[in-house]
Parts: sequence; structure tokens; C-alpha cells
Amino acid sequence: METRTVNFKMDSKLKAEADELFAELGMNMTTAINVFIRQAVRQRKIPFEVAADMPNAETIAAMKEADRIARDPNAKRYSSFKDLLSEVEADEA
Repeated sequence: METRTVNFKMDSKLKAEADELFAELGMNMTTAINVFIRQAVRQRKIPFEVAADMPNAETIAAMKEADRIARDPNAKRYSSFKDLLSEVEADEA
């Protein structure tokens, strides 16, 4: 089988971490990339979920608070953003 050389750039730290992981799995970077590409071609998609990073602790806490407020029947409600803004501005005065 004829082969081609493919060159690409990667962050040095990421490469070192990947080399270490692949060595633990008994392969080198070339083999790991070939496994990935073969799976992508076979499945006709990226062979794993590509998703945004997980939210940090502060964002998770805000999401939980928003969920709690949304479920609380006694939480203050506003019929429009203008009403909410009016109350905030009145509190600041």
C-alpha cells in the first residue's frame, strides 16, 4: 500500500500528553491518528461526540439557581424585561 506523509502542527504540551497516552495504549501517534481516520471513514462521521467544554463551577451553580427559581411558585415574576429593568432602576435610586 502506498503511503503519504502528512504534517500538522500541535501544541507541544498536548503532543507530549498524547504521546504518553498512546504509549500506555501500546501505540504511537501515527498509529493513533490512523485508527481515528479509519474509524471516521468507516462510520462516515467523527467517531466520538464533539461538544463544548463543560461549564465551570460558577456557571453550574447559576444554572441550578435559575432552575430552582423557575420551579419556585413564590419567586418574583415579570411580564417583560422593561418591568424588571424599571424595578432594578428604582432600587438603585
